[in-house]
Parts: sequence; structure tokens; C-alpha cells
Amino acid sequence: MGSRGDRYEHHDLVPLAALINRELRKEKMERPAVRCGSAAQSRKGEDYFFMKTDCQRVAGNPSTSFSVFGIFDGHNGSAAAIFSRDHLLNYVLNAMPRGLGRDEWLLALPRALVAGFVKTDKEFQAKGKTSGTTATFVIIDGWTVTVASVGDSRCILDAQGGGISILTVDHRLEENAEERERVTASGGEVGRLSIFGGTEIGPLRCWPGGLCLSRSIGDMDVGEFIVPIPYVKQVKLSSTGGRLIIASDGVWDALSSEMAAKSCHGLPAELAARLVVKETLRARGLKDDTTCIVVDIIPPDNTKLPPSPSPEKHNKLKALFFRKKSWKSNKLAKKLSAVGIVEQLFEEGSAMLAERLGNDEPSVQTGGLFTCAVCQADLAPNEGVSVHAGSIFSVSSKPWQGPFLCTDCRDKKDAMEGKRPSGVRVV
Repeated sequence: MGSRGDRYEHHDLVPLAALINRELRKEKMERPAVRCGSAAQSRKGEDYFFMKTDCQRVAGNPSTSFSVFGIFDGHNGSAAAIFSRDHLLNYVLNAMPRGLGRDEWLLALPRALVAGFVKTDKEFQAKGKTSGTTATFVIIDGWTVTVASVGDSRCILDAQGGGISILTVDHRLEENAEERERVTASGGEVGRLSIFGGTEIGPLRCWPGGLCLSRSIGDMDVGEFIVPIPYVKQVKLSSTGGRLIIASDGVWDALSSEMAAKSCHGLPAELAARLVVKETLRARGLKDDTTCIVVDIIPPDNTKLPPSPSPEKHNKLKALFFRKKSWKSNKLAKKLSAVGIVEQLFEEGSAMLAERLGNDEPSVQTGGLFTCAVCQADLAPNEGVSVHAGSIFSVSSKPWQGPFLCTDCRDKKDAMEGKRPSGVRVV
């Protein structure tokens, strides 16, 4: 029997840097390409959007890249839409814990989106402006797509081998009975506009204010039962890729999801977005601001999306599409990817902030200070109030259970849940 040294003498040692570079090249080869395009026609000048394809979880490391897309359909002015476009992404990223790997980062993303949306609303309302906006916010990291939305701008997925699915929920009072119940339970009134003689016309609205939506960013004149807490869905595409169509209600009031996808089938993203807007104008005319973003998620070995499956194959897969699951093993993910199924990783639409922020221990930063789970403000150990605590008038609070909120964010939480009048600060 040879010595220990003899057993290893034929193995070449590889420098650590070479191993890291090899892994980075492998990950780059496996990641899909992202191609995007946009088009818009303005009537009121209240739609805003952005596309950012060069974000990085770790600065200077291209293997941690991700893309972000957003549409903001303003009302009662454009101020809220502009503010959300300019600040929402930073607020979401600031709410993410530091030093996470990719899987942990994706797992933490839904909670950070909730915190980012609420902070955007809080900071905008502090300016005293009465404008409001919808927000549909899409983050793409590899094959994983995470969508957060308030209002009625929509994101659909035209998945290769999986058909068309809507990744958002419309928060229109007319169409969402659950939201109507929540608004009235929190102190709002829901009804139609009443004209002379008591005749009711138009869609259901929330009063005071007359807003048709139950969730938005801004709208401080309507009441805080109109909440900024987003519906969030996270899915993982199969290795065949897919197409996202993100658009304001100017598109969806004219076209169904199927019509929008069909109108631009087989076209590159930029031309596809133009065709969706053109089809919208042909069907309905320019009655509202009309904005569309098309994003293609393309397999690394393809220069274009593969053709759609036959109708027979589509029908077989439709019953399997969007199996709701919690986070899963890599083995199961590979099996699902192999048969072209889009897997749902996460879905939550509750308007209760405590449910959306979950349970954890207080996060500690340098200096030994806690941080508010929403606005990231530093808190001394005796300043934070648990998001799970009962009403501030209740003795049922649980001050030891995080996450924690600062006083301002706790007041906002109480107002959104109807526990105190909107705009009243309790000392």
C-alpha cells in the first residue's frame, strides 16, 4: 500500500480563484437572457415606468445580477407615480438583510417588497400631496420572477409550455368582494356615485374620496384603509423561458390577457410592446394613458423564444400549471423544469401587516440598535413596538417577538387596520 502522499500525487491542485471563476462561468451559462421593450401613449400624463437590467445583489459581481421593471399609473396628478418610480426600488433593497446568498435573498424578497411599498407610501404621504398611484413591480433573478402589485395595473406570464397566467390581482372594488369587506370593516364606505334623484352610476368607489381602488400608494385624502400592502407572487419558470407583459389599465380595459399575448406573439420585445399598444388603440381608442412593457426571459442557448406548444399539449399542461407549493428541493425543481411546468414558490395577498412581515428576532446593526422593519430607522432596545402587538390600547402586546416597528410605522399600521382614525397621532 502506498503512502498518503502517493495516493494524492496524481491529483492536480486548482487555485481557489480558478474554481470561483469556473463556478461563475457555469452560473452565467445557466442563467437566461433578459430582453425588454416598452411603448406608451399618453392622454393625461400620469403613467410612469422604468426598466433596469443591470442591478446586482453584490456590487461588482455580475453573477448576482437581476432585473427590475415597474409601471406606476397615477391618479389625481402624477406626483405619487413619479415618487414611486424614483424611490420604491431603493426602499425594497434597503429592507433586505445583508450578506444573503441567492436562495436566501429570494426567500426574503416578498417581505422586503411589503416593507418597501409601505415605506414608499409613508414617505410620500409625509409630503402632504393628495396624488395616488398603482404600482406593479417585477424582479427577475435567473428563472425566478417575483411580482408585487397594488391597484389595477397587471402583469401576465405567457410561459412556454404553460399557457397564460395573471401574476397580479386587480384591487378594484367593483371586482373584488374580499377587498370591499376589508375596507368597510376598517371604517370606509363603499358605494356608487349618486346623482340627482338618487340614481347611482359608475363603478363602486370608496368614500370619502371616491377612489375605485382598495390598494394604492399615496391617496392620503381618501383614508388609510386604502392600503399600500401589495399582493406578491413568486414563480420559477421552466428552462424553456417565457414572456411577461406588464401594462397599465389602459391596456387591460381594452384587451384580455389572451388578446394581448396573441397580438404580439413571435415578435421581439420592443416591437411586441408597440403592437400591444397599437392593438389597444385600435380596440378602444386613446381613452386613458396606455403603457406596456414586454420582457422576454430566454434560455441561454436560444436567440429567441421557442414556439408555443400545440393546443393538445397546452391543454394537458394547463391542469398542472401553477401548482401551489412552499419552497422545495432542488430535485423536485429539476423534475418540474424538465416537463415545462411553471412552479409557484410564494403567494400572499393579505392586507394585514403583521401577517406579511412574519416572525423573527430583532435585527441588530452596528451600535447595538434595532431597526424598524418598515422604514429601517434605528431603534433603541426600549423603543421598538412588536408588529404582532395588539391595539396600543390593549394589554395583549408581545414586545419580545419581532419584527419591530417605530412609533410612526406602528401608528400607520393601526390606521390601516382601522384601530384609530386616519391621520391621528396617538401619544
